[in-house]
Amino acid sequence: MTTSTAIFRLPLDERLSAWLSDHAEVLDAGDEQAGALLPQLADAGLFRIGVPPELGGSGGAIADAIDAVARVAEHSLTAAFVFWGHRTFIEYLLQSPNHALAARLLPDLLAGRLAGATGLSNAMKYLSGIESLQSSVTEVPDGYALDGKLPWVTNLRKQGFAVALAADNATTGQPAIFAIPHDIDGLSRSDDLDLIALRGSNTAAISLDGIRLGAEWLIHADANSFLPAVRPAFLGLQCGLALGVARTSLRMAGATRDAHRSILRDEIDQAGAALEAQWRLLEQGVENGVFRDKPAQLFQIRISLAELASAALALELQARGGNAYLNDRTDGFARRSREAAFIPIVTPSLVQLKTQLAQRRPVAA
Repeated sequence: MTTSTAIFRLPLDERLSAWLSDHAEVLDAGDEQAGALLPQLADAGLFRIGVPPELGGSGGAIADAIDAVARVAEHSLTAAFVFWGHRTFIEYLLQSPNHALAARLLPDLLAGRLAGATGLSNAMKYLSGIESLQSSVTEVPDGYALDGKLPWVTNLRKQGFAVALAADNATTGQPAIFAIPHDIDGLSRSDDLDLIALRGSNTAAISLDGIRLGAEWLIHADANSFLPAVRPAFLGLQCGLALGVARTSLRMAGATRDAHRSILRDEIDQAGAALEAQWRLLEQGVENGVFRDKPAQLFQIRISLAELASAALALELQARGGNAYLNDRTDGFARRSREAAFIPIVTPSLVQLKTQLAQRRPVAA
């Protein structure tokens, strides 16, 4: 397993930091910069973090990529959400036995010319027994025929995307994972979903109507073995969203100079220490591989980070008082409040994770 190194734990590129800060509100409220976002992240080299150099990456480990997602989320959750979806799709290719598919798609993915959409939220819920797969595949002489839908997928960039999808295999009874190119006959992309935030994330629904794929688009023939292997990266990268939002809110809360609000200092420090502790648990778990066989530990970290993001926002509000509600002095508070409200419902939602944890606990005699 590749070991994380400090060389990758650097501040974001100054140009990217400035661009994200300048466009955070626009990315949240509209789609004017939706097409520009992916190239901005790519130009800063973010998609290459944790990817082996021989495949075009800059090396490092998945923990380094999680750290990068968190640093982007400190500026814009929309940008980090797109980063998460794109980098997770890249991870699927890195862990796929279909090396030819990875070799074909990775250059454009790493350069931001092609958007990668994770598309496996439904599959992760299927893995946990929460819902059935919403797509099906039948083997045909020239490959596969697929039908189905994905009601909510991020990073379906209009300039071109590939989306991962899990489908029940009616021929073998074994669900499989595919990459679906945006321009294949039978694929339809809806208009962007009418979200209350994150509107620059190219989030839409797709439907598949009898599309035909060759074997060269197969990511893995056995979803039941592949999904547990990629779940630590899927959820780990997702944890970066909460980390980034919480860090910014705590920083804003700590910067308040009002003497009357110094009473909050201990709470701010305690929340910061708790956030750092959860990050260290996450970093250690993704690096030593424990989350694959013990996903409940990762579920709990994801829950704790989401709760800390909400607590950090509440502390920011208390520290800043009424100024947080003045548009000319908000400094992003209104946006962060929407961002923090979104984190608990990212699939798998906190309710779904808590349900899984409850089901895993031994029943008292």
